[in-house]
Amino acid sequence: MLLDELVTTTEAVASTRSRLAKVAALADLLARLEADEIAPAVGFLTGRPRQGRVGVGWRGIGGAMGDAADAASLTVSDLDAALDDLASRAGGGPASERAATLRALTARATDREQDFIARVILGELRTGALEGVLLDAVARAADRSVASVRRAAMLSGDLGATARIALTGSAAELDAVGLVVGRPVLPMLAATAPTAADAVGQTGEASVEFKLDGARIQAHRHGDEVRVFTRNLADITHRLPEVVDVVRSLPVRDAILDGETLSLDESGAPRPFQDTMARFGADASREAVLHPWFFDVLHVDGRDLIDEPLSARLAELERVAPDHRIPGVVTADAAIAEQVSRDALAAGHEGVVVKAIDSTYAAGRRGSSWVKVKPVHTYDLVVLACEWGSGRRTGWLSNLHLGARDPDGEFGDPGGFVMVGKTFKGLTDDLLRWQTERFPEIEVRRTANTVWVAPVTVVEIAIDGVQRSSRYPGGVALRFARVKRYRDDKDAGEADTIGTLRALLRG
Repeated sequence: MLLDELVTTTEAVASTRSRLAKVAALADLLARLEADEIAPAVGFLTGRPRQGRVGVGWRGIGGAMGDAADAASLTVSDLDAALDDLASRAGGGPASERAATLRALTARATDREQDFIARVILGELRTGALEGVLLDAVARAADRSVASVRRAAMLSGDLGATARIALTGSAAELDAVGLVVGRPVLPMLAATAPTAADAVGQTGEASVEFKLDGARIQAHRHGDEVRVFTRNLADITHRLPEVVDVVRSLPVRDAILDGETLSLDESGAPRPFQDTMARFGADASREAVLHPWFFDVLHVDGRDLIDEPLSARLAELERVAPDHRIPGVVTADAAIAEQVSRDALAAGHEGVVVKAIDSTYAAGRRGSSWVKVKPVHTYDLVVLACEWGSGRRTGWLSNLHLGARDPDGEFGDPGGFVMVGKTFKGLTDDLLRWQTERFPEIEVRRTANTVWVAPVTVVEIAIDGVQRSSRYPGGVALRFARVKRYRDDKDAGEADTIGTLRALLRG
């Protein structure tokens, strides 16, 4: 298949809000792919090529972009092969060889294809082809039930491989996909509620468990072999030797465990989230020790547990890992759930997760059986700049650069502002339209992708917290920032300060 056909489909999917239209466009494309093109195409459609990051940044991309081809000739397989080549050279080899591969690829690409290739390589492709939509499209194109496609994808952890089985194999082959120790499973996800009492009202009797401010891990053990994966299914076994040791010490031969890992300070309190995450991108020799806590078990010694109720899974977890269980209480009492939530916050954790005691493990799904509760902080910040959007937001100013007030001039003039993060989340069409009209009126300069504005616009931002950051001069970065509303009733001098945000690091 020509790459141009895939690019055309991604543009169509990104330009519509209709789920049905997205599914129809994707299903039509999937049905026309050759067998060997299916997995690569799925990776491109979701913005996650099967090769992952290939060691090429903006500078490399910019240097490779010459004159575009007049006519489309590249195929999906051509792009996949080029990414294979780049990935094989990512760990070493002359930069000139990577550059030559890129130049040869982009010289055959049209303008649209060059833009698409750049965004695929840089991990900035947002097509609107979310996995749920693509699962529906695979089912439609293959004439299989959505339930069977979804289950196979969840248990294999590989949407591309699942799509190939669905589109080229039999229904029996699709249904035969199951748990395999050593092969990561898409994690079950939680909905949200404002309070623990509200959550228990949704779930009924539930296990109310501490929500740790750590990193999600999935640990697999087969005999003495242990592998540890992130929530995105990346293998990080070599970075977590202490977690491997704990899993290897458990009284089982085969197991799949779901949990969290985090670092503790000298008093036993959790260290900030970024201290834990630093170990995921550094050598395992770092001083910070990571401790694993588990909240679920999916398999034990030949017995799959995902279709058994949580009560049965917790009983098995207590049997095999009693010293490494996340604290929690089984209750239907809202008052008790609220007390557990207060205890979790007092211990320095994020909040609680409330899990229906009779729920099965719905891998990869965000349903109503698990409900997370954690406090949300809101702050008044100032818009410093805004980036032009892409996909459905093309032509609108979208991604906001956010600044906190710097009253003492620590980072510039007293009363100025210091950048603390970006967000495009929470913006409605009305807000996008408004800021696209408003910000050019207060523009102070611009680049190709960004309009810098006078720091006069106050916006209320909800965040889950902050983390230390070397990227921003203030030393902190917002976590999960989203727009609540613009504050026309406030001027920039009333915005929250960098000191207020820094205090969250200590809180």
